[in-house]
Amino acid sequence: MSESALNKRQIAIIPIAAQTASGDIDGLKVSLNKGLDAGLTVNEIKEILVQMYAYTGFPRSLNGLGAFMGVLQERKEKGIKDEIGKEASALPADYDSLQDGTANQTQLIGVEVKGPLFDFAPAIDQYLKAHLFGDIFARDVLSWQDRELATIAALANLKGAGSQLGSHYAISMHNGLTEPQIRAFIEVLRQTIDEQTATDAAQVFDQVLAARR
Repeated sequence: MSESALNKRQIAIIPIAAQTASGDIDGLKVSLNKGLDAGLTVNEIKEILVQMYAYTGFPRSLNGLGAFMGVLQERKEKGIKDEIGKEASALPADYDSLQDGTANQTQLIGVEVKGPLFDFAPAIDQYLKAHLFGDIFARDVLSWQDRELATIAALANLKGAGSQLGSHYAISMHNGLTEPQIRAFIEVLRQTIDEQTATDAAQVFDQVLAARR
């Protein structure tokens, strides 16, 4: 499948998220440079790296942000002027992270999220709704489609996260990513991460498609 199903910005998001998830800082620095050259703004990349903490933990996110600071300094010393990009819009004064995050989650996924896991640990349900979908997904620096692309890239390169990857493939398609685009995503993983990661990601995607049919 040709990468042409994705645009340059989308292609650039994939290794940034995936290498942040795995802690491949040397590879990440290369991908950060390529991302800036492909048209991602400084604030868009920062937003990707910040979002990663919700899926891969603070250490990976902080290391990614530190690497990005270094890349920007090196580019500045070379006389490269990178576009900063827009900041996140201010939220309404009466914004309620839990209430609005629940609505965001339902819209993003297509159904209200319930289940035994969330009954067993209601705190994680509240954190997901209020913080991830309320605080993070409410920020409009990135589209939800871009955020989902970053999410599946991170999960694909995170060992033991196949179930979550499958769920987010379905969420990605619900939010407009097409089957050819996800096939192209897998090919970007093959070229920028490794063959096994791409093969595993393709296997999970095939299972998702089979279930949908």
